[in-house]
Amino acid sequence: QVQLVESGGGSVQAGDSLRLSCAASGRTFTSSVMAWFRRAPGKEREFVAAISWSGGITYYADSVKGRFTISRDNANNAMSLEMNSLKPEDTAVYYCAADRRLRTTYTESHYRSRSLYDFWGQGTQVTVSS
Repeated sequence: QVQLVESGGGSVQAGDSLRLSCAASGRTFTSSVMAWFRRAPGKEREFVAAISWSGGITYYADSVKGRFTISRDNANNAMSLEMNSLKPEDTAVYYCAADRRLRTTYTESHYRSRSLYDFWGQGTQVTVSS
């Protein structure tokens, strides 16, 4: 059974940092695109960041660019999201996602689309207070 499990969420103050982790099991995602999405209260799930299977390509939502960094640890079949200078508007449930296809090249718009991703975690809550 394929599982993506997020961890590292919590409640912090504006300006603080958090590091989210996504641990994969049940299959190897070292050759698959992975991403982070989030859903704020009352809003649709939105793209945050994505990383190519090689780790050489990354994309970010404009709202997090320069503050968040996505990375992958293929040796451990895992992915992380380093979040700095957190703002109250970053408050959301953060989801890890992975594509089932291997070594596939996509356009930027594909990376940003929820429809690309076949596997999803249950989410981890991030709350940022002002």
